[in-house]
Amino acid sequence: MMKTINTRLKGCMLVLMASLSCNTPPQEAATAPDGADSAGHRENQVMIPAATCYAGQQGKDSFFLKTEVFPNVVTGSLSYDFYEKDRNRGTIEGTLKGDTLIADYTFTSEGKESVRQVAFLLGDSTATEGYGQMEEQDGKLVFKSLQELSFTQSVSLHKVPCEER
Repeated sequence: MMKTINTRLKGCMLVLMASLSCNTPPQEAATAPDGADSAGHRENQVMIPAATCYAGQQGKDSFFLKTEVFPNVVTGSLSYDFYEKDRNRGTIEGTLKGDTLIADYTFTSEGKESVRQVAFLLGDSTATEGYGQMEEQDGKLVFKSLQELSFTQSVSLHKVPCEER
């Protein structure tokens, strides 16, 4: 008799569990905050930056800027191809202050690596380089005053499709 009650009890429990599982609305998977999974392990997140390219020409000189914007830093490449002179090609790393990019430009010219600060005013379809007085600090040229940069007498680069350069 006890065996019959246990069997009936098990049968009722199975029916009850089956009916509850059929009527239970689907639940979304719980996500852990800050990129951690439910066990607390951190995931590596790959950030694909927004890349924008600009090109310009003045006489026989040509210029190219590629920016890759991350949340806290802007990286990319910059080249000045001066007619019948050494080219300056290198990388940039800096930050956006509003619509102005302030970056360190590490480049090679005449076989020597140099670092200088650059500034570009970024518009919807243009990038205009800023100029100002510079001074040497810790082996690199930097602007004396970012507030005194001029963007009026410079070459405007225009947005172009990004290609491998």
